[in-house]
Amino acid sequence: MTHLIQSLPLWLWGLLGLVILFLAREPAHRAVYALARLGHRGLRFIATGIGSAEQRLGERNREVLFAEGRETAERYIKREFERVEQTVQSDLALYPTLHRRLCEQLGRLDEDYVRSAEIAPVPSNWARAIRAVSEIPGKEDPVVADVLDTINQSMRKAESKALESFRESTRERHQLLKRMLPSWRAMLSTLGRINKNVESVIQRAKALDGHMERYEEILQETDKSLHLLSSSSFSRFMAASVVLSIGLAGALVNFQLLAQPMAAVLGSDASLGGFSLADISATVVIFLQITVGFVIMECLQVTRMFPAVGALAETTRRILLGVALVLLLILAVVGANLAFARELIVQQQLLGSEQFWPIPLAQMGLGFVLPLILAFVAIPLEQFIASARTVSGISVGLSMRGITLILRFMAIASLHLGVLINRFYDIVIFLPLWLQAVYLRRKGEGTATVEVPGKAEQPDKKSAASQVNTVEAATQEA
Repeated sequence: MTHLIQSLPLWLWGLLGLVILFLAREPAHRAVYALARLGHRGLRFIATGIGSAEQRLGERNREVLFAEGRETAERYIKREFERVEQTVQSDLALYPTLHRRLCEQLGRLDEDYVRSAEIAPVPSNWARAIRAVSEIPGKEDPVVADVLDTINQSMRKAESKALESFRESTRERHQLLKRMLPSWRAMLSTLGRINKNVESVIQRAKALDGHMERYEEILQETDKSLHLLSSSSFSRFMAASVVLSIGLAGALVNFQLLAQPMAAVLGSDASLGGFSLADISATVVIFLQITVGFVIMECLQVTRMFPAVGALAETTRRILLGVALVLLLILAVVGANLAFARELIVQQQLLGSEQFWPIPLAQMGLGFVLPLILAFVAIPLEQFIASARTVSGISVGLSMRGITLILRFMAIASLHLGVLINRFYDIVIFLPLWLQAVYLRRKGEGTATVEVPGKAEQPDKKSAASQVNTVEAATQEA
């Protein structure tokens, strides 16, 4: 039997395989469609779950964005109110008293100016006396001429005295105005300064109005405010990342300045857990510098990562700030001394006893300045942590949305793949299918009816229609 099977030609095996495939056509199609629907539903189920998770994550990101936006807007509003209060207390508190004094002095100036502009009075009595004398008959009489001459001289003397007295009083008033001129200019300068302060308060009020409008939009949770908060988070994240990178570079430079002198102090062979003790000590010193910087920024309320520090009493916070500043200064001095010793060690190893002092002094200054700079790393680190949460949430949400789209596409492709596999299956057995179609057509021609071929082809048509309907329905669902 085995020998008989082996002796069969290949074409006979191929023909037998076609027959088997033809007979198993309908179960094979059903199996392929079942697998395609299974893949479609599984992928749709996974995509729906990821989409729901992405929706919940988006809502959470929205809540976080608005919460951070409200907190930031409240801080800005509080700062603007404090600035306005300081401006009013320092510059405008004495404005009513100054305004009253200015009004009094300006009133006196106005009165003095009016007085200085008075016109000399006309000697009306002398005019009547001269008119009466001029009407006396006998003007050629020497006695009358003497009287007229005496009257003329007396009148001129009186007029000269009156004019001199008027000029003296006017001169005194002008001297008074001249002495008051510097005070008047000082008052004008003070008024100008007050005007600037008032304009500053107006500008602060306008900035405060802008912050209040933004705060109201955030409270209303509008799409515009959400877009602005998202853009602001990305901007702060990028800026904080750049500054932290610079701070990391400074920390590495500081590590290089401290590691070698630490090895000379602690011994180059000392190790802890497989790591050099000098490297560990240098790293700890750098971390201490950054930690002290954190405490300083928290005491100054520049950062608010530790609410416990901000909740301390004002006196306690000032004491803590002073201690932190002293510790930072000590660490900076220690770093400067170690950096100075490092260059001396290097020069001693390379040049023997010869010393070149500018380089050690430069490294000493660098070792003193770097800890002070690292103390400010707390500011960008707070911004990085606050914005990283939002940025990571948005990034994860976008990734989940992309995965959902890919899964939906794969679900649709699964159905189309089932149809495609069945089409390839029919291509493989096209010869039996063709023979079946020819047989049915001839049989239909012999009986002169169209019902038999229709019934014969009905399963294939129903199968094709069901395939198309299934794919279209799945496409619409996706």
